[in-house]
Amino acid sequence: MFVYPKAYDVVVIGAGHAGIEAAMAASRLGCETLMLTQNLDSVGQMSCNPAIGGQAKGQMVREIDALGGVMGLNTDATSIQFRMLNSGKGPSVRSPRAQCDKKAYQFRAKAILERQPRLDLKQGNVTKILTEDGQACGLETNLGLRVMAKAIVVTTGTFMRGLLHVGLQNQSGGRMGDSFSTLSDSLRDLGFEVGRFKTGTPCRLNGRTIDFSRCERQEGDEPPLPFSYIPETLTESPNDIFTLNHWRDGMFHMEQLPCWITSTNTHTHDLIRANLDKSPLYAGRIEGVGPRYCPSIEDKVVRFAEKNSHQVFLEPEGRHTEEYYVNGVSTSLPMEVQYAFIRSIPGLENAEIMRPGYAVEYDYCPPTQLYPTLETKRVPHLYFAGQINGTSGYEEAGAQGLMAGANAALKLLDQPPLILTRADAYIGVLIDDLVTKGTPEPYRMFTSRAEHRLHLRQDNADLRLTPIAHRAGLVTGLRWEKLSAKTATLGQLRAFISATNFEGTRIAQWLRRPEATHGLLPEPILQQYPDDLWEAVEIELKYAGYIARQEQAIEKLRRSEEKRLPAHLDYDAISGLRAETRQKLSAIRPATFGQAARISGVTPADLALLSVYLEK
Repeated sequence: MFVYPKAYDVVVIGAGHAGIEAAMAASRLGCETLMLTQNLDSVGQMSCNPAIGGQAKGQMVREIDALGGVMGLNTDATSIQFRMLNSGKGPSVRSPRAQCDKKAYQFRAKAILERQPRLDLKQGNVTKILTEDGQACGLETNLGLRVMAKAIVVTTGTFMRGLLHVGLQNQSGGRMGDSFSTLSDSLRDLGFEVGRFKTGTPCRLNGRTIDFSRCERQEGDEPPLPFSYIPETLTESPNDIFTLNHWRDGMFHMEQLPCWITSTNTHTHDLIRANLDKSPLYAGRIEGVGPRYCPSIEDKVVRFAEKNSHQVFLEPEGRHTEEYYVNGVSTSLPMEVQYAFIRSIPGLENAEIMRPGYAVEYDYCPPTQLYPTLETKRVPHLYFAGQINGTSGYEEAGAQGLMAGANAALKLLDQPPLILTRADAYIGVLIDDLVTKGTPEPYRMFTSRAEHRLHLRQDNADLRLTPIAHRAGLVTGLRWEKLSAKTATLGQLRAFISATNFEGTRIAQWLRRPEATHGLLPEPILQQYPDDLWEAVEIELKYAGYIARQEQAIEKLRRSEEKRLPAHLDYDAISGLRAETRQKLSAIRPATFGQAARISGVTPADLALLSVYLEK
C-alpha cells in the first residue's frame, strides 16, 4: 500500500458536473483539494444530451453562477445555440437553455480545473472510503494508492456498479466505453443503504445521412442571453482555443447553429411494439427504477398508446462533428430494432447510427441519509452529491456539487454552513426535497416543485444569492463589484418609478416599442438604465400583488426554519406521537421545525405535539 505523501483538506471523487463544482468551491474557499477520477480524458463529459438548462434547470444554472460556480460561464463560452423557453409565458416559468459543443465544454472545463489554485487532478479508481473513529479520513484505489483527507465528497454519477443494456445483452460500465466502480460495496460496509436506479440515452446519428429538408428548422434566439452574470470575462485569447463565444464591444457574440424537429409515426410505434420482448426493460432484465419524466421511447409508446406521434429533436453535438443527438427516443432496444424504427422517421430514412442508444443501471444512496449540508449522517466529513443522491441531470448534479464542496470546506474552516432554503433558490428546493422526502425515482427539477417560483426567477438569481455567496467567501472581485453596482442602480430606478407613479404596463410598452412611446420617459432616464433592469421593475409592478403574497409565505417559512430542533432529540420520549411519526423523525432527524413539517406522513397534530414538547 502506497500512501500519497500529500494530505488534502478535501478530496472529490468523480469529475462530472457535480465533481467540477465541488472541487472548485472547496479550492476557492482556500482548501487544498484533490479531484480523483477514473479517466482524466472524461472530465466534464456530457454523457447524455449536449445541452445545459431547460425548464427549472436553467434557473439552477443561473443560481450556480450567482454562487460563483463554473457551469454558466462554461456554457456561455462553448454554446452553439441559445433559447429562452416559455418566453411567451409569465416570468416564473421562463427558463434559459443552451445547446453546447460537447467537446469544447469538456476540454474547457478540464483546463479551468488544471489552472485553479490549490486544486490537483489525478487519475484513479476509488474502491474504499477510509474512516478513523467513525469519521472519513481518506480513501484507497484499485491500484493500492491511499490518499488521506479531512473531508471527502463522493460524486460518482452512474459509475457505481454500472451495468449497460442494449437489447438483451449487457456489459459492466458507468458509460459506454468506460469502466465501472465498486465503491458502493465500501459504502454498504459503512452501513449505508444502497438502492438501484436506471437511466438511458438515445442513439447518435451521422448528420451527413439526415435529410434535413424533411425536418422543421429550429433557430436560436437573437440576441442570445448569456447564463453568466460576468460574460465580459470571455475575452478572445489565442491561448484559449476552447472558448467559442466572446464578449466584444459591450456585446455577447455567438455564432448559432440550428436544431431540427421531426416526429415518430404509427409505423415507428408498430415496430417498437412488435419488439418489446427484446427490450431489457420489458423482458425483466432491468431492476432499477427509471425516470418517469424522461421515459424511453418504448415507455412512451406503451404508456401513451393513444398518441400517434412524438416529437424528435435533432441536436448537433458540436461545431466540428457530424454527430447529432436524437432527443426524444432514448432506448435500450437491440441495434437492429434501433435501425428499423429510426429509419421509419421522416428525414431519417437513410440515417446511419454512429453510437447506439442504451440503458444504464447504477447504485445510488437514498438521500434521506444526508443532512441539508449534504454531509452524511452516518459518517462525519463524508459528503454525497449528484446522481449518487438519486437525481438526474447535469444541472441538479452541479448544484449539489457546489453545495457539498462548499460545506465540506466551511466545516473544516470552522465557518457556518451554507444552507439555502426553499425560499432562497431552486437549489434549496432540490436539496430540501432530497433530504426530507427522499426520491422513489430519479429526481428531476421542475418549476412546479417550487412554491415560491415567482420569487425564484432566472433573472434575479444574482440579487438573491450572490450576497449569500459573498458572506460565505465563495464570491469576491468582479462578481461582487458588478452586483453592488447593479443593486445601487436598481435602487435608483425603483425610486424614480415610485416618484413618477409609472405603471408596469407602460414600461412593457416601452420595452416592446420604444419608438411608439416617445416622450413617456425623459431620454436621459431611458439611456441611464439597461433593459434588464427595466424588465425587473416591470415584473415587480405587474405582479406586485402576487409577489406580496409570496413574501408573506416566505416570511412564514423563515420563521419555521428559525425554530431549530436539537440534533439528538429523543422522539421516543415525546408522549402522544404516532409510531410512524417517531420512526420518520428519528430516521430523517430534521434540522428545523419547518423541515419536520415537510416530511411525508407527519401530520399537523404531530407538529402540535412536537411544538408543545419543545416549548416545555
